[in-house]
Amino acid sequence: MRRLLRLRAWLAPLGAHRRALTALLLIWVLAALRLFIDPSPRLPLLFNVTPSLPHHLVWLRQDGTALRRGDLVVYRFEGDAAADRPGLRGQPFFKVLRGLPGDVVTVSGLSVALNGEPMGMAKSRSFDGRALHPIAAGVIPPGHFYVQGTGPDSFDSRYKESGLVRADQVLGTAVVLF
Repeated sequence: MRRLLRLRAWLAPLGAHRRALTALLLIWVLAALRLFIDPSPRLPLLFNVTPSLPHHLVWLRQDGTALRRGDLVVYRFEGDAAADRPGLRGQPFFKVLRGLPGDVVTVSGLSVALNGEPMGMAKSRSFDGRALHPIAAGVIPPGHFYVQGTGPDSFDSRYKESGLVRADQVLGTAVVLF
């Protein structure tokens, strides 16, 4: 009983902010549900909170036009990393489309190139210390794309754990707003 009274006394000052705290809790619950149950974007407005691209706010365009090299594409993440990081599965990512079917990916050590053009170095460890591996060399098969962020730390097709993006994962292209 004494503990309950102490807890109640500690929480009393928060009573004045009950509505704001309830709204904040609701937002976090909805965010957790979206993250782990259905991460599909419901609105065409997407935010980038990572340094992988210089864009922070984009509009998702789902017009079905053919993808071209250089397009900023939005896709559902389904790479190998989703197996041990379940929060990644289905998350909308947006990256620059760099490689098309028929393009050749070459790997020398940690250096990845596309049609002979260097795409950057793959890191051996992620920020949380997990091992990363460069993508396997080869020809990009039909129905797949090589995507990449503009930052050196972008988690993209340079890595086996992210991999190539299948055409059915692509949600559309992004129009940069900010």
